[in-house]
Amino acid sequence: MASIWHHKPNIDLINGEMNQGTIGAHLDIKVTEVGDDFIRGTMPADHRTFQPYRVVHGGANVVLAESLGSIGGAHVIDLAQYKCLGQEVSATHLRPVSSGLVVGTARPIHLGRRSHVWEIRLENEQGKLTCLAKLILAIVPH
Repeated sequence: MASIWHHKPNIDLINGEMNQGTIGAHLDIKVTEVGDDFIRGTMPADHRTFQPYRVVHGGANVVLAESLGSIGGAHVIDLAQYKCLGQEVSATHLRPVSSGLVVGTARPIHLGRRSHVWEIRLENEQGKLTCLAKLILAIVPH
């Protein structure tokens, strides 16, 4: 399989300098792996991400999903010419997570000239699907 990346994501740069002062840093979202056609990351299930029932808040799931898809989208395009902007995100929450890590894997479904569609699968540490999200990115010239 050929790689989808225009420039391969640098995990250290994403988790370090690029993450400073962002919601991703606040929620301790970390990119953990980059494959030829996917990007994977984690978010803790803890006081930063919980809703009152002590399970991960649906909004926190959406932040993880949109973060991974947006990072992926930004590395597929030529950033000297284009930028990608989140246009729509949807999430179906299937199973609660009350401890450990939420593990997200983002893969593109469609990589067009003007838009991308990404599917982000969130799982618990046992590998059970907890949330299925779809992200649409607008690709716009600078």
